[in-house]
Amino acid sequence: MNPCEVAWFSALCDDDYEFLGAPDPKLQSSFEHCRNIALTAEAGGFDSLLLPSGYALGIDSTAFAAAIAPMLTRMKLLLAVRCGEMWPPQLARQIATINQLVGGRLNVNIISSDMPGETLASAPRYQRTVEVMELLNQILSGQPVDYQGEFYRFRLDPPRIATTLGTRVPLYFGGLSEDAREAAARAADVYLMWPDTLPAVTEIVADLQTRAARHGRKLKFGYRVHVVVRETESEARDAASRLLSRLDEAEGEAIRNRSLDSTSYGVRRQAELRAGAGHDGYAEDNLWTGIGQARSGCGAAIVGDPDQVLAKLETYRKLGMDAFILSGYPHAAEADLFARHVLPRLDHGPLTLEPQDILP
Repeated sequence: MNPCEVAWFSALCDDDYEFLGAPDPKLQSSFEHCRNIALTAEAGGFDSLLLPSGYALGIDSTAFAAAIAPMLTRMKLLLAVRCGEMWPPQLARQIATINQLVGGRLNVNIISSDMPGETLASAPRYQRTVEVMELLNQILSGQPVDYQGEFYRFRLDPPRIATTLGTRVPLYFGGLSEDAREAAARAADVYLMWPDTLPAVTEIVADLQTRAARHGRKLKFGYRVHVVVRETESEARDAASRLLSRLDEAEGEAIRNRSLDSTSYGVRRQAELRAGAGHDGYAEDNLWTGIGQARSGCGAAIVGDPDQVLAKLETYRKLGMDAFILSGYPHAAEADLFARHVLPRLDHGPLTLEPQDILP
């Protein structure tokens, strides 16, 4: 297997806790707090850092990326952007600029999301997403643009800034619905998935490989999951249980419903995974769904001792995962634990795209 990319998560969207559902002012999103998470991840040896995007919560991912880029010497950034928030040529110029600031080490996580005050049906929303990805691919490759889509129609000369580093920026994208899977197959570089059982992960990878092949393309695969690693399994399970020890059920539901994506297919699947887990919250060995009680989106964690966490990640690698985006609570502390106990034992490095993986 090729080395896998291992990324950490910077809690830009007010998603950092010692006890889930019990906000702590010291862990609230701010530039200083999220900067400290980023610097902890870089010092720990992580390959990349996800900068999540939320409309109502926390701080802006694009502005934070520009500010943190000069402070990093090695680690890549995975910048999350929501389709529709910005005009694609403007977004491309911002991405190209940040890519310069970070020395060419920028990837972009495309999110297909309704905007505040807007509700698009699934098919047109994902069509808009595909058009944004296609336009970014063209503009960031330095190509002239003559684009006539359903949502965007314009002609542009190639922008000077896009070609200064010689390559375009890889696009990560996730979603479980039929429309989302087709959008990924048509225009993404890396398909991201949230936690699921091993049989379900196997099915998703096979399906997306088939869909991409129909479009004459190949996809790489990423897996977004939380981790709780301690020296023993018992200590890890106790740490996981402690995270929920102050959670009020009504507050947990309010947190889950706060996201703009709270009714998406992927979020529903995380709820199904949680509902189907055993009484202890484990959907399968070392995959704990308790975190989903207090957050929308990625709702499960790999819980165990260093050997168990490593074995679980290696199993996912064998199923086709090229990249992992990890997180834990509190984020800086769990990043340090993972960096000391697991990361040195993983064959990891920044994900690269082969020429045949890149759209012309």
